[in-house]
Amino acid sequence: MQYQTVNPATEEVIREYSTMDGQQVGRILGCTRQAWEHWRRTSVEERAAHVRRLGEVLRRNRDDYAPLMTQEMGKPITEARAEVEKCAWLCDVYAENGPQWLADEMVEADGELHQVVYQPLGVILSIMPWNYPFWQALRFAVPTLLAGNTSLLKHASNVTGCALVIEELFRDAGFPDDVFRTILADHKTVQALIADNVIRGVSLTGSTAAGRRIGQWAGRHLKKVVLELGGSDPFIVLDDADPEVAARNAVTGRTLNTGQSCIAAKRFIVMESLLEPFVRHFAARMEQLVVGDPMAEETRIGPLVNAAAREEIEDQLARSVAMGAQVLTGGRRPPRKGYFLTPAVVTDVTPDMPVFREEVFGPVAPVIAVRSAEEALRLANASEFGLGGSVWTRDLERGIRLVRQVESGSVFVNSIVKSDPRMPFGGVKNSGLGRELARFGLHEFVNIKGLNVYRHP
Repeated sequence: MQYQTVNPATEEVIREYSTMDGQQVGRILGCTRQAWEHWRRTSVEERAAHVRRLGEVLRRNRDDYAPLMTQEMGKPITEARAEVEKCAWLCDVYAENGPQWLADEMVEADGELHQVVYQPLGVILSIMPWNYPFWQALRFAVPTLLAGNTSLLKHASNVTGCALVIEELFRDAGFPDDVFRTILADHKTVQALIADNVIRGVSLTGSTAAGRRIGQWAGRHLKKVVLELGGSDPFIVLDDADPEVAARNAVTGRTLNTGQSCIAAKRFIVMESLLEPFVRHFAARMEQLVVGDPMAEETRIGPLVNAAAREEIEDQLARSVAMGAQVLTGGRRPPRKGYFLTPAVVTDVTPDMPVFREEVFGPVAPVIAVRSAEEALRLANASEFGLGGSVWTRDLERGIRLVRQVESGSVFVNSIVKSDPRMPFGGVKNSGLGRELARFGLHEFVNIKGLNVYRHP
């Protein structure tokens, strides 16, 4: 099967590719299985040295990798370079801390010796999305390979160029052949892979619908699975917050990656006393963002990933307006080629409107007013999602009390939601299961083995 990658800023075809057939994928799977037999026996210190070199290659080639991301999925070039740098930082953190996170742990029990040991499982399949082409793939691959597994990457088809370059990246960093491979596969082939006994685990970052499908396939074959799915993160502004500071961060939290992020702030819940100044600052700053060519240094809002994505957001906006919402600014197609949409602030929002109830995967910011922190918390938790959330307040103790009650995998006081390789990352409810990053992500695809020794009777 042939398919194309398309530049969303110009609507021009970049390149055509052929999907691998089942036999090709099977041969690659066999190679990664053979590579595991050697890789699993290398010391964690040796694997960490490879990871450190991976970070060095990322930094050295940053200005080659970043434009490819921008061309394939429209990310502003400044953010593409930052993504490569973040991947290098991920490598630094795991190279430094991985050996101790995988070290045997002593346990006091009733025998002579009790330890918890961490051993690799085998070949792990990753199924990754287009919105952070390098970060999503490496966020999974680095800890998984450091733990002694080998891996197959099935990336989103619209970032196939990135997927193939990532395979080269591991080769350039000196990893042994076939420790990490990219496959170009369709859904039928992926389903067959998950059923194959050689695959010992699956990690998916994607939509909730895709998570249910992959989780069902993995569960049928008793495969360990990690799912990082959708999000609709609440951004709560309490009555003692600085409205200008909150609005400035709201713009960043909503529009990074043109708003195409699972952990973007997507529901802005604001105390009535601050509603007017917050919305005024918010709308003014959104209007100042440069929308245009993502290769230009000044651009802050690039195109949406494709025409269908833009149409879906326009439909969510239209249905909400029909229910009484007001588009204060943005939400329009600029007169140019590409899948652009100006960043929107939406007011007079109620909880039943699509822009508040559904995940809006683009630069649209619904603002809803509340009268109390308790009401804000109730609305924050009235969602099928639970990935991240933030609270803005001058009273840190009050903020901590509130975020502890927010139903999500990561919570922040006075910061936008962000991922950090030193902290666990993942969601609850329909935002997924399992964790990535930190030592928790490192332990997802290992055999956590109890080793018990008793003296001979």
